[in-house]
Amino acid sequence: MSKAALTLKWFAVYLALLGLILVLVPNLPLQLMGMTLTHEVWIRVVGVLAFNIGLYYWFAAGSESRAFFLATVYSRALVLAAFAGFVAFQLGEPLLILFGAIDCLGGLWTLRAVRQDDQTRLALAR
Repeated sequence: MSKAALTLKWFAVYLALLGLILVLVPNLPLQLMGMTLTHEVWIRVVGVLAFNIGLYYWFAAGSESRAFFLATVYSRALVLAAFAGFVAFQLGEPLLILFGAIDCLGGLWTLRAVRQDDQTRLALAR
């Protein structure tokens, strides 16, 4: 398994666990993070989406899909930008930036791993 695939496997586990928690006990993470509690279904919908995205990451990692690896780098950076924008326009709580930062750092980890894998392939081809 490539280093890049391994980063996606770990991020898949994070997303799946987060998704399950948001579906089963949605107010627990909100309360722990000091965010506004909710009884609306939207938080559980987000949980289902996070879990499903985690599945995509898991299976893409298993197939060594380099294109998918790179797509996640851009999309995870976009999460940080979007969440920061939500906070800037007072549409969300500042803690959203932390979740965006986790995504972005995961993307940077994947990008670094893709580059390392590329260097390894080049060295082996020589």
